[in-house]
Amino acid sequence: MTLTPLRPRLALNKAFLKVKPNRNEIEAFKGNLITLLDRTNDHESEEFHKNLVSDFLKDTYYKQNHFINTKGRNDLVIHNGTNAASSVGVIIEAKKPTNKAEMVTPEKLNAKAFHELILYYLRERITHKNLEVKHLIITNINEWYIFDAALFDRLFAQNKKLVQQFQDFEGGRLAGSNTDFFYKEIAQPFVAELTADIVFTYFNIQDYQKPLRNDDRKDDNMLIALFKLLSPEHLLKLPFTNDSNSLDKRFYSELLHIIGLVETKEGGKKLIGRNKEGERNNGSLLEHTILQLESRDKISRLDRPSQYGANHSERLFNVSLELCITWINRILFLKLLEAQLIAYHKGDKTYAFLNKDKIATYDDLDNLFFAVLARKYEERNETVKQKFEKVPYLNSSLFEPTDMEHWTIFISNLSDEKTLPVLSTTVLKNDQGKKQSGNLSTLEYLFEFLNAYDFSSEGSEDIQEDNKTLINASVLGLIFEKINGYKDGSFFTPGFITMYMCRETIRKAVVQKFNESKGWQCEDIGQIYDQIDNSREARTEANDIVNAIKICDPAVGSGHFLVSALNEMISVKNDLRILQDREGQRLKEYSVEVVNDELIITDEEGGLFEYNPRSRESQRIMETLFHEKQRIIENCLFGVDINPNSVKICRLRLWIELLKNAYYKNTTELETLPNIDINIKCGNSLVSRFAIDADLGQALKKSKWTIDSYRLAVDTYRNAESKEQKREMERLITSIKSDFRSEITKDDPKLKRLSKLNGELFNLTSQDSLFEMEKKQKALWTKQIEKLTSEVKKLDAEIEEIKANKIYENAFEWRFEFPEVLNDAGDFVGFDVVIGNPPYIRQEAFAEIKPYLQANFESFTGTADLFVYFIELGIRNLKKGGSFTFIVPNKWMKAGYGKNIRNFLLKQNINSILDFGDLPVFEEATTYPSIIGLQKGNPKNEFKALNIPTLYFPSSLLEYFNSNYSSIDTRELKQEGWTLSNSKTQRLLSKIIKQGSPLADFVEGKTFRGIVTGFNEAFVVNGEKYNELISEHESSSEILKPFLAGRDIKRYQQPSSNNFIIFSKRGIEIEKYPAIYNHLLKYKLQLESKAGGGKWYELQASPAETERYTLKKILYQEIATYSSFTYDTEGYFINNKVFLLNIESLSLLGLLNSKLIWFYLNQIASKLQGGALAMQSPYVLSIPIHKNLIENKELENLTKEVLENRNLSQETSSLENKIDLLVYQLYELTVEEINIVEEKT
Repeated sequence: MTLTPLRPRLALNKAFLKVKPNRNEIEAFKGNLITLLDRTNDHESEEFHKNLVSDFLKDTYYKQNHFINTKGRNDLVIHNGTNAASSVGVIIEAKKPTNKAEMVTPEKLNAKAFHELILYYLRERITHKNLEVKHLIITNINEWYIFDAALFDRLFAQNKKLVQQFQDFEGGRLAGSNTDFFYKEIAQPFVAELTADIVFTYFNIQDYQKPLRNDDRKDDNMLIALFKLLSPEHLLKLPFTNDSNSLDKRFYSELLHIIGLVETKEGGKKLIGRNKEGERNNGSLLEHTILQLESRDKISRLDRPSQYGANHSERLFNVSLELCITWINRILFLKLLEAQLIAYHKGDKTYAFLNKDKIATYDDLDNLFFAVLARKYEERNETVKQKFEKVPYLNSSLFEPTDMEHWTIFISNLSDEKTLPVLSTTVLKNDQGKKQSGNLSTLEYLFEFLNAYDFSSEGSEDIQEDNKTLINASVLGLIFEKINGYKDGSFFTPGFITMYMCRETIRKAVVQKFNESKGWQCEDIGQIYDQIDNSREARTEANDIVNAIKICDPAVGSGHFLVSALNEMISVKNDLRILQDREGQRLKEYSVEVVNDELIITDEEGGLFEYNPRSRESQRIMETLFHEKQRIIENCLFGVDINPNSVKICRLRLWIELLKNAYYKNTTELETLPNIDINIKCGNSLVSRFAIDADLGQALKKSKWTIDSYRLAVDTYRNAESKEQKREMERLITSIKSDFRSEITKDDPKLKRLSKLNGELFNLTSQDSLFEMEKKQKALWTKQIEKLTSEVKKLDAEIEEIKANKIYENAFEWRFEFPEVLNDAGDFVGFDVVIGNPPYIRQEAFAEIKPYLQANFESFTGTADLFVYFIELGIRNLKKGGSFTFIVPNKWMKAGYGKNIRNFLLKQNINSILDFGDLPVFEEATTYPSIIGLQKGNPKNEFKALNIPTLYFPSSLLEYFNSNYSSIDTRELKQEGWTLSNSKTQRLLSKIIKQGSPLADFVEGKTFRGIVTGFNEAFVVNGEKYNELISEHESSSEILKPFLAGRDIKRYQQPSSNNFIIFSKRGIEIEKYPAIYNHLLKYKLQLESKAGGGKWYELQASPAETERYTLKKILYQEIATYSSFTYDTEGYFINNKVFLLNIESLSLLGLLNSKLIWFYLNQIASKLQGGALAMQSPYVLSIPIHKNLIENKELENLTKEVLENRNLSQETSSLENKIDLLVYQLYELTVEEINIVEEKT
């Protein structure tokens, strides 16, 4: 074997390297480490030293959130949670410093300490099935050896021979049973034969004595990597401050407070909204803006105010929020710029400008936006020049007044006098170091709040001396996604998902692009790399090919996918070795890669790249990265969203990505930012007046514009040299699109028909021979005129209705909005990549556009969620062979409404489907997500699929998927729903289905759901109340029925309950039941509000006939975690959490409770949280019933015996095993097939 020890900093996540520990953390680490070293005693026991290690780790990192102790025979473990019941995350083998015999060395791992670690790991991984071990450690206080659990998994847990030996040892089936036998006879020879490269982290604390013991703070930087290496962020692989998916809750809540918003929970979702009346602060940005809009009557003056909300209050809120987001966007961008300028100038605080000294009023802030950042230095007035001497000109559209500001108010309209109470959990401290309280002017509060955090996330490894919390630029997207999702609870896609989706999709698109352009037959990036020679010309051509890729997110949200795509595109260029500066020189001494959804640049030594404007090489790297990003953003990235705030935030995210690599052109000027806003557009992606195949050829012939002139206008807009040129290009682009729209409209069949009818009408009414007509002719003529007039009026009305239709207000015209995806003839070519996370909105919420969707989408069904149409739209907008990846709820795979989209997908080349089930991919929301990856057209018979069981991936989601996927044969997929099982499981399912007929054939195609009372408190009574009502009036017994709830249904047990339902069905003559009437009268108010179309005393939903309840029947629960079918012989009525089958068959009951049928249901039914199955009628009715089942007396007798024993509370497992074997025989399963069923149940 080859041993590769890594130094601490090389072992760390490169994105984690960028996180600055604060001074307090480093001082505590130093103190605890010194204590550990000073307490070491060569004469003490191993137990003593193990406790020293435990105390050090607890006191420095783990005390609050992670339990540390021994576990079984393990020396020491760190748990993933706060108690011993949580899974083990780190296994530690501690030795005393003098125990050289059992200790490993950097040159020799085959020692007892390593053997012990192998045993402990196998016990966790194999015996306890723990997938969440992250690291393993061997230490003797001074020396530390840290192994990634992924290595142990690959070398040991995946080795079948070793695992078998381990299991035999644990089971006492070997010659020796003590641990020394395992170490010497199993582990030692196994390790001796290893040929793999073993990479581990190694350090000796004695090498750090100098920085530990001296007072020179500069030396403390040498301890940063060591501090991070032992932290939970590294050892337990937890999110860290710099992680773009890690939200700083304090920052978020206080920012909401300053804006004037509050987070509330509603139906399992966290929503953002306005504070309740009585809790609103007029000094908050939102409330202050609302007051200003209201006092100036601005809402009623807007064009089409209805687009901003259903009523005046909604419109006020939505317009105010849009303004506030615009202002906060600018301020946060400037905070990042300020931090960057200070970092560029080695901490020089004179570059700070967001403070009350420079910006005392809202007028000053308004000036900063429009008179400083939007103006070149020489164009600024003298006062501004002096005050903001070091603030650069940015040129970005971000610092131009928006239309909404022009129509309503600017930030300068806000009053400086308004104050805001400081939040009780504020980050602000007073002069005594205690939490600040009282009131502050809103602007001062905002600046002090922002100044309490560190925004300089780009840069070197340093200590945060002010003990400020770091705010990553990328995490602002997460914050705004949450703020922006105030209407329906948006879901921010985690970085590990966007990284996987972008890598998989973009790399396929790059291979496809090279193959198209060069006529190659490459299959992956490695093969493309092999084909590109090392000449400057070849690299330049390769760059042009990559830069020609067009990527679109049709529901762009905060722009997370586009930012991930930007990073991945640069990473691909790095991997192809074509990343080069403007002179064609490669960046060969640097590595550029995506880590934790961040672009990380490191040198050959693994050191982070840090920009130094005075270094030519540093300048070269920074210029290259800036212009690479600019080219990709301008040429490759496109997005659309219906929400104007999302569009603003997405543009901000892309500007921030450019800002990260902004460089000095000379001693005072930063490179200006381009107008990238034209790539991110506002509109309803799903609704268009014109189809993407509408003929633009005629429009081009009649227009003075060409597609080339359109592209040129867009390109000129992006890099306009002045505001005048930008405005001119805006007008030109609007004119071109208007021209296209008018010309395409002329081809509308309705307009052509109207023109034809008007022509005919004109010809008839302008005849000169009118007075020469005979009476009969004139009558015919009049009839023709009337008919034509009627048709013209009808067609006119239809055309006007379409023009006035509200659904077209936000229509987005894919046909010509992006000239980059049109060819020279004006044909829509399509995007190379469509990627995203479309909105998850239930069908009830978009009823107004359903007629349009029905007419324009082949995936339409009345009950389909909105994301279904986005899937079809995304694929339609692809070029042939283009790559598509969406993350959407998995309902489409099995729900009835998913049938059409499943058929649509089968026409494509599906590459992969990942199903996360109920795993919490999205914070605080269970959405059952799945990822679909495909290429347009050319369907194949097989794709890769995986049901993901965990969110812990030792290396990455991509590597986990590639190691565990199954191949799915599309020909085995069922019309009723798709199951992501391997080919053996699919074949077994097909075999089961072919053996019988659906259960529906035996129960007249129906299952029956129980009764919806509408108000259980009134309609469901206990035994005591039952007796009371009957004694009050004997008629009560006629409509009091024994009643079961879901919890009363137990497998094979006659259900029983002490509850009764008042069965007051529709049309009941309630006066016949006076006692019942008096009882219900107490609940009249509540019942009236729930009555719907019935009388207040009637059940909300009840069957017309009741015989089905009184007959013998099979019952089962609506949601099941195991087979729980049972048999009712006592005539119970049931609630709406229980279903019934009107059939008397004990052999059927035995079959339904068998492992085979539970296996079948697990493959086809929708899974809910916790692995429960939704036992919906289509799934249950599809159960294949063997033709010989009903007559199978042996199965009937066994089932009868189980029922009898269960009702006597006797053990029935052996009888149930016999039923399982009988069912296997009935369906003719082989031993291999039985094993498949047994493994999955």
